[in-house]
Amino acid sequence: MPIQYILQIETATQVCSVALSANGETVAFQDIDEPNVHAAQLTLMVDELLRASGLSFKDLAAIAVGKGPGSYTGLRIGISTAKGFCYATDLPLIGVDTLVGMAAGFIANHSPIAANTQLCPMVDARRMEVFAAVYDGQLQPVVPPAATIIDAQSFEHLNAGQRIILFGSGADKLETLFAANGQVEVIPHFKNSARHLSYLAYRAFQDEQFADVAYFEPYYLKDFVATTPKPRG
Repeated sequence: MPIQYILQIETATQVCSVALSANGETVAFQDIDEPNVHAAQLTLMVDELLRASGLSFKDLAAIAVGKGPGSYTGLRIGISTAKGFCYATDLPLIGVDTLVGMAAGFIANHSPIAANTQLCPMVDARRMEVFAAVYDGQLQPVVPPAATIIDAQSFEHLNAGQRIILFGSGADKLETLFAANGQVEVIPHFKNSARHLSYLAYRAFQDEQFADVAYFEPYYLKDFVATTPKPRG
């Protein structure tokens, strides 16, 4: 069976990330965790990753991209770049839900997940609002993705013995809020990364779950609201 290489791009958060997988296993990746670098660095990172791996676009089977939810600007840059590559190379495009990718990445580093434990990946949406979803240890959805405001009562629905783990850029600001809650655990400093997409992208490739390059759009989850700067003086 030939090796199926997939180039992966994830730009839904401040982290600008690219990865290369072979039959669902990450073989190389590069992350830059700095604000506002996506436009300037993304294509350079892809070029460096392929050259360092001794590969070119002709060696790839597909291109996968985190489709959101997340940063409007980051998603537009990542998805437009992925679509541009697909147009130029005629490779199929795979869209992967960013929150599912985060959960897959967490499971890969913390397996096994106890049966009484749920996973809640969170992407920061400013103030106390987050983009979040809840999954079990087998990546089955428990609560669908939503833009929600988190407070101390957000997880009161948990039954006795149940616990939930919060992680991601949206969870980092909640550590103090749930410090005294024995059922809610915040794992800080979880970084979003394109390497988290490897298993999901390969599974989608095997099932031929390809996106329509012409019509594929970011999964924003809520409408973009532009703000007008206040006049100075």
